[in-house]
Amino acid sequence: MVAYVPVRWVSPLLYGVVLVGGLYSAAAGLDDGPGAVAWRTGGFVAAIGALFALEAVGRRWPVARVTLLLARCALIGAVVLLDASGLSQVLFVLVPFTAYFAFGRTAAVALGALCVAGLLAAYLLTAPGWYREQEHVADLLMLCVGLVLAISMAAVAVGEQRARVELEAYAARVAELSAATERNRLARDIHDSLGHHLTAMSVQLEMASDFQNLDPDAARRALDEARRSVRLALGDVRQSVRALRDEATRPTLSAALAALARDDGAARPRVTVEVSGDEDGYGVAELTALYRAAQEAVTNARRHARASKVTVVVRLAGGAARLEVTDDGRGFAPDAAAAGLGLLGMRERVHLVAGSVHVESSPGTGTRVTVAVPRGTTVKSSLDGEAVT
Repeated sequence: MVAYVPVRWVSPLLYGVVLVGGLYSAAAGLDDGPGAVAWRTGGFVAAIGALFALEAVGRRWPVARVTLLLARCALIGAVVLLDASGLSQVLFVLVPFTAYFAFGRTAAVALGALCVAGLLAAYLLTAPGWYREQEHVADLLMLCVGLVLAISMAAVAVGEQRARVELEAYAARVAELSAATERNRLARDIHDSLGHHLTAMSVQLEMASDFQNLDPDAARRALDEARRSVRLALGDVRQSVRALRDEATRPTLSAALAALARDDGAARPRVTVEVSGDEDGYGVAELTALYRAAQEAVTNARRHARASKVTVVVRLAGGAARLEVTDDGRGFAPDAAAAGLGLLGMRERVHLVAGSVHVESSPGTGTRVTVAVPRGTTVKSSLDGEAVT
């Protein structure tokens, strides 16, 4: 099992208390144990010092769990034998306490039971009739209480450390998912912004090539529109960089859609935009989803549908916003295009703000794209902080 880290201040604190109590007992002449007081006190201090050193060794080499446990038990036994004050018996609670972190609850409870059994055995051998003496009974009860508190404290500390490890693993997982979400967002942005402008440039350059000899003026206008699309694409790139740096501004949806309609210039299709309602209460993510959906639908009408007219209608109501983009193009079978990156990105972006997308089309009948987005949704998405471009 995983070896957790014991609470570092508990053991040194008890060692210090026992050391002070033993020295006071020796100085006050309360030491009536066998042997010379000086030798007993010196051995007692040395054993306490060894326990302090053992704590430092345990922090440096935590893998030597069994060796550290045996050494701690031996040193605590030596301290108890050399301390005539009797206070050092409290150190027995450190045995199950430290074992809990290294070996788990079962080992800690077992060692706690051994400590109680050891004290009972000592009483049976050295103090017949101990159960009639208040001092011995009190010592046994205090040891039991101390063991319970020590094991409980160790359980709480291990639980806190386990929760921290799980939280770190969860944070790493969230970071991984956030990175994946950000990659998906960037993929949608590249498709929705740069893809839109590159499509427009492709159409305009094709027109310039077709009319180069037949109508030089039309070819020149197409080249001018291609240059304009290049400038708009560069503007989108700069806007995306500002969004990544949290420097993005927030244009209104109506202004962004009006700019989308102006992108076409003299090229087909002709785009008309109608926006009604108040944008207040709609967040950046919701408005961006509406704009990107309109942009994708217009791009599809230009690139695939051969439409002559596209109508973009947005209704911003009190509870939800509704976008409808219709064209008079050649249409398509929505099921066959379900795997397209454009529609996929549109659905992902709208679903992130708890919205819905519905596509109505069939060959030869044009296309209608309907997007509904709730107002004031509490759903958080990776689009927060992204401006409508």
